[in-house]
Amino acid sequence: MQVIPVRLPSCLVFVMARGLLLPLCLMFGSPVWALYKVVGPDGKVTYTDRAPVGQPSQQISRSGVVSETSALPYELRRVVQRYPVTLYTTEGCGPCDQARGLLKQRGVPFTEKLIKTSADEAELQRLENTRELPVGRIGVQQVLGFSAQEWQSYLDAAGYPATSVLPSGYAAANASPLTQPPVSNVTGKPRTQKTEPVSPSPLPASNNAVRF
Repeated sequence: MQVIPVRLPSCLVFVMARGLLLPLCLMFGSPVWALYKVVGPDGKVTYTDRAPVGQPSQQISRSGVVSETSALPYELRRVVQRYPVTLYTTEGCGPCDQARGLLKQRGVPFTEKLIKTSADEAELQRLENTRELPVGRIGVQQVLGFSAQEWQSYLDAAGYPATSVLPSGYAAANASPLTQPPVSNVTGKPRTQKTEPVSPSPLPASNNAVRF
């Protein structure tokens, strides 16, 4: 049986007040959910809003990257499917390293996208409307810069376990560029595309983000 989840438009809004972090969902109060397309052995297609128990599944993230979730504990898998985490980073970025370290220490599966070229920079601007790094996405919630307390609060509200429950031997996927290299033309010669490395400016005084 082939199980293919399809992300539908949803919203996840986090409100902080007097030290309380409350997850709210707009859009007429409907919950954030994932729709799964199930293709049976006979080719029959059905749809469900629940991940089939005991069935391998793949989660399609906001960036289009498919990540394997079948090896994760059930409760963690449910959170990952509802609120996938994407981290945008660049080389030589201290706050980016801190954000990555926090996610790994807490055992949060995530997709990391590197900003290395002007094409990556333009795509980040298009997707996130910012030039500040790191940028985090927890579901549809954007988190700019790095503050351990803020990141922990958003992860708590999304329902991620406070400590790692990843299975032994779990290996996170390597970081990959946000944009793909130029595609070769019919003659087999690569199309030229001028790109320039993005060099982050010195860390600001707050030491929690970089801008380029």
